[in-house]
Amino acid sequence: MRYGGELSHRAAKTLKNLDQTTKKRLQARIDELALDPLSPNVSKPLIMVVGQRYSRLGDWRIIYEIQESSSNIYIVTIQPRGKAYRKL
Repeated sequence: MRYGGELSHRAAKTLKNLDQTTKKRLQARIDELALDPLSPNVSKPLIMVVGQRYSRLGDWRIIYEIQESSSNIYIVTIQPRGKAYRKL
């Protein structure tokens, strides 16, 4: 089952302002998460916030929630590692 994806305003703004190479890599990871958002190969549960998961891609982190009722993944934020966990 493939999940749909929805970006928060903050995640969309970050993605928009990135260079093309990084944007393509992050988009490929989001597509991979849409196929299997619970895969231990691409994501782990976020311990600080119950119900959220994160995916590492180099120095970037994608923090998201799985919405089973609507079969969506909601991307909360896309941030560099140093900033990703500050405003959760």
